[in-house]
Amino acid sequence: MACPYFMPVARLEDGSFLHEARLPLGWGWNGRCTAPGHDETVPTQNELQEFCNLGYAKGCSRLPQERAWDSVRFGARTVGGNEKTRSGGRVQIRYVCERDHLPAEHGTIEFELSEPGQRCDQRHPDSRVQRMAECFLAAYMEKRKRREPPSELAS
Repeated sequence: MACPYFMPVARLEDGSFLHEARLPLGWGWNGRCTAPGHDETVPTQNELQEFCNLGYAKGCSRLPQERAWDSVRFGARTVGGNEKTRSGGRVQIRYVCERDHLPAEHGTIEFELSEPGQRCDQRHPDSRVQRMAECFLAAYMEKRKRREPPSELAS
């Protein structure tokens, strides 16, 4: 679950997360805070690790008292495409925005996979949730590539 006010920008290469693969967005991210009155604030390394990438950041001084969500979580599944080559198809990113550990909003953001990237026909109205979904998709696709068996050599 990531903080709903976190706008991820780039993969955090120098984070020291205990279990990075279990992070809500697939791995750690650098980014900026979009909390009211703190737009464009760049969080410290400690804030990225303790609050931004994890959600439920009640210890963060920028978290507004009045807010719709405390965190956002994601899951993914691949639909269609060529199973042998694992090309084409779509990835459905399911999201749940939580408040006080309960669902407050949920839905699916679907990405059409094509070379060289992906296309999203219906974006989430909140640009932060959309960007988090894109980041989650990048991590999901990278992990999926690592799990794929090597392609057969032509004889």
